[in-house]
Amino acid sequence: MVTKVTRSSVEPNDIPAIQTSNLTKLFGSLVAVDGINLEIKKGELFAFLGPNGAGKTTTISMLSCLLKPTSGTATIMGYDINKEPYKIKQIIGVSPQETTLSEHLNSMENLALVGYLHSIEPNKLKAWSKLMLETMGLTDRAKDQVRKLSGGMKRRLSIAMALIHNPQIIFLDEPTLGLDPQARRAVWDYISRLKGDKTILLTTHYMEEADILADRIGIIDEGRIAALGTSLELKADTIETHTMVVYAWNLTQKVIMELRNRYEKIEISNGTMTLSDKKLDFKDIIDRLHAAGTVVRSAYIKEPTLEDAFLKITGKELRT
Repeated sequence: MVTKVTRSSVEPNDIPAIQTSNLTKLFGSLVAVDGINLEIKKGELFAFLGPNGAGKTTTISMLSCLLKPTSGTATIMGYDINKEPYKIKQIIGVSPQETTLSEHLNSMENLALVGYLHSIEPNKLKAWSKLMLETMGLTDRAKDQVRKLSGGMKRRLSIAMALIHNPQIIFLDEPTLGLDPQARRAVWDYISRLKGDKTILLTTHYMEEADILADRIGIIDEGRIAALGTSLELKADTIETHTMVVYAWNLTQKVIMELRNRYEKIEISNGTMTLSDKKLDFKDIIDRLHAAGTVVRSAYIKEPTLEDAFLKITGKELRT
């Protein structure tokens, strides 16, 4: 169980940016979020990786004080979501899964609208809006109505709107959902620039997105955190059997039998040999092939992927 943090009990620099304690949300008999305990450090980019319906958006809705938990609580920079929602809303920015842009307003006007809601002084708001549009690569679309923007541009504008009041913490809910690969990469680039300066909680069901962007990943399924760690840690936990792939010419039955006597599993297909075992000696394998007159074109140890980790942890493929 996560101990509740109060601002009086620790120094300000020691307060976690986000901390949850048995955070739970029920919708009737449906358990959407099931007792999540989590701590996110200041300046960390944390990703919730999981399928639709796993509880990602519901968790963000509770942390951003848009939805009250059924039980449990959380603190945002030491402020309790159940007791101090107005203070929390002043220090967070939210880019929701469904963009909440005013289609008839232009990009600058959308930023101004959010700025007014946060009582930003007009001259400062104008300067910050220009900076945000420049940061997000939207300067030349400042006067264009939102309805004329592409999907990728709308997502970048949504992130800019979440940043306009210079929040300490940013919630990005599926920031690249529905974007083409090029637009998705552009959004990743802008999010990467924020790392370290802002604390970011990002939800996604894209393996590559979590792998590339996140400092740590929480694999969430059926409302629970099934695993927690860096991408490397999650992948390392999946390694039970190592795999080596060799592309070669002149693979003789003699060397194949020799290797089968040493390693657990060997498969041959069209000049490709795949070896699997709990322990593989790369140099030994290559030396034996060369000694047998085999021409090795390339060889590598196959590394586990985040998808491998997800499959092992949840026992199923990631549903989109």
